[in-house]
Amino acid sequence: MIKLAIDFGTAVTKIYRVGSGIVLSEATCVTVQKDTGEIRAFGDEAKRLLGKTPELTDVSFPVWEGEIVNETRAAALLEYFLAKVAKRSVEALFCVPTGCDAASREKYCRVAKSAGVSRVHFAEAPFLSVLGQDVPLSDSNPVFSIDVGAGKTSVAAFSLDGTIAGITMNVGGNNIDIHIIDHVAETFNLKIGSLTSEKLKNTVGSLADNDARSTIVNGRDVTTGRPRSVSVSSADILFPVRVYVDKIIEYADLVLKKLPAEVSAAMCKNGIYLSGGVTNLAGFADYVGEKLQMETHTALDAQMAIVLGGGRAIGNPALLAKIKTE
Repeated sequence: MIKLAIDFGTAVTKIYRVGSGIVLSEATCVTVQKDTGEIRAFGDEAKRLLGKTPELTDVSFPVWEGEIVNETRAAALLEYFLAKVAKRSVEALFCVPTGCDAASREKYCRVAKSAGVSRVHFAEAPFLSVLGQDVPLSDSNPVFSIDVGAGKTSVAAFSLDGTIAGITMNVGGNNIDIHIIDHVAETFNLKIGSLTSEKLKNTVGSLADNDARSTIVNGRDVTTGRPRSVSVSSADILFPVRVYVDKIIEYADLVLKKLPAEVSAAMCKNGIYLSGGVTNLAGFADYVGEKLQMETHTALDAQMAIVLGGGRAIGNPALLAKIKTE
């Protein structure tokens, strides 16, 4: 039986195959013909059509803020991905947010079975992200993790014995993208699309002091309706980036304040483990560390940390038994 770890994310789906490593990373996206419901494109091909489709075609994200919101489209998309990486019986470990309830896990089960998965397991994002950073976990050595995804952020203190305190919030990279769209419209009188906003965030988005990077952004003039270009700097979009990072820090601080004294002492020693694409923003680690007064460690491959940890877990039955959520 083929063993897979699947991070079925809001923006990107990553799949790890035991024995092969990461075998897929594609947009969690489909395009749908509105009048018939027929799916016309999957994954990266579908995302490239965002904002460019005719009126009767809809670009759809079947996973939103960590939740499966359209089971039919999610199952079709997952089946498409699996056909690329596994041609026979599959056992899969799915990453889920901290505190994912039974009803949400049941949705994942239905989608997975419909897509052809034979056996399904679940593990929470913070556990997997830390495993993906090769951090040693034990029953007596608790760690603190912040994973910032596109749709959700999971914050948790845990050991191999289980979660001590944690929370999942509907805050992530998508919120920053949307706020950048609004901010650019207000500041430059320029309307930009979601793909441009995401690229702007990833190119010059920063929390570092005196970051002087800038880039040319193309869009539509709000007043005249004509195409126009402007130069946008890191400082220009600092506010929409920082407002959501501050919200993440606020909730992380709440989790830290719930911890028993001995666990807090371990947190001071071990620091904070950061993962997720947003943590790659310039100055992110330093900003979080300064606000929470703790050392920070950013995953070498922040976007892939969860699926790498999932691959480690699904390939180790004893470890999987320890961390999986039933």
